[in-house]
Amino acid sequence: MRVASLSSYDIRFPTSRELDGSDAMNPDPDYSAAYVVLRADDGSEGHGFTFTIGRGNEVCRAAVDALAPLIIGGDLSDLGGLSRRLTHDSQLRWLGPEKGVMHLATAAVINAAWDLVATAARKPLWAFLSDMPPDELVDLVDWRYLTDALTPGAARDLLVDAAPGRASRAEHIREVGYPAYTTSAGWLGYPDEKIRHLAHQAVADGFRQIKLKVGADQADDVRRFALARAAVGPGIRIAVDANQRWDVPAAIGWMTALAPYDPWWIEEPTSPDDILGHAAIRRALAKSGPDGGPIRVATGEHVANRVVFKQLLQADAIDFVQLDACRVAGVNENIAILLLAAAYGKPVCPHAGGVGLCEAVQHLS
Repeated sequence: MRVASLSSYDIRFPTSRELDGSDAMNPDPDYSAAYVVLRADDGSEGHGFTFTIGRGNEVCRAAVDALAPLIIGGDLSDLGGLSRRLTHDSQLRWLGPEKGVMHLATAAVINAAWDLVATAARKPLWAFLSDMPPDELVDLVDWRYLTDALTPGAARDLLVDAAPGRASRAEHIREVGYPAYTTSAGWLGYPDEKIRHLAHQAVADGFRQIKLKVGADQADDVRRFALARAAVGPGIRIAVDANQRWDVPAAIGWMTALAPYDPWWIEEPTSPDDILGHAAIRRALAKSGPDGGPIRVATGEHVANRVVFKQLLQADAIDFVQLDACRVAGVNENIAILLLAAAYGKPVCPHAGGVGLCEAVQHLS
């Protein structure tokens, strides 16, 4: 199968009108996607996208178009080779390397290629990946920069060891699904009554964890957290998300103020590139929860690539890996990060709060 054409689209939704998606760093987002359709020489299609919040979506689309010559006419029988071809192109790589707008665009194109191949196999992507032998999965990964933390051989051993339970896990996913939380009640611009109503609704719908946005005003965050805790009771987890708003000391102080209400985790407490900062926050909050328990640290939706995730894991800086399926370079780099997380024993809770992301990450969860 070869790629005959690539079409790109700039798709936007005016979510800022109702402050849906609002947080301390992004007060008025318009959820958007730079969307890609690949067409094969047999007429079949694969769809991919990358998520943005409005202005600049046209820049991502232009970056997608810049990648078109690297994939049109290309053979899709080697998706590991395709991924490396797109991320290793020396002139486009200079614009990153392996980060920023080019990496977002690369994710959209690579994910479209995977959608095309899985569709041709008449399987959902998760089943297509799950059916691949360990050696093929390992070969999908770009191992450059990773082997000090995880070697291809060790990754293969992880997959081989996990293989005996694969069928039962697949059956469980088909019958039950996998756990999820909701931020439906948590957007920073929502009034109290809306928070209260949506928190009640989330629990009624079966969610055992909700998330609140924090970081603009400490006193108001304490008040909103108390309101949400009263609405859902003590048995429901409430995570909080600062969207990179704080310096390290501010993160520690702010979370100490919220600690009496039992926050499950603090997400993106500081810059996504600050590995040592995340490690310091995690150490400081290790006994800050009720009864001396931890306030956990989560990050990843703005982590650019597998190398930064490697360092976060090596530094024991996070409790939850929150990779974004469309920020790192598509399915291939997602697999690399999932293998790293498994090797370091860290659970993965993907970022899924944007246009199309819930649809994408279910295949990687």
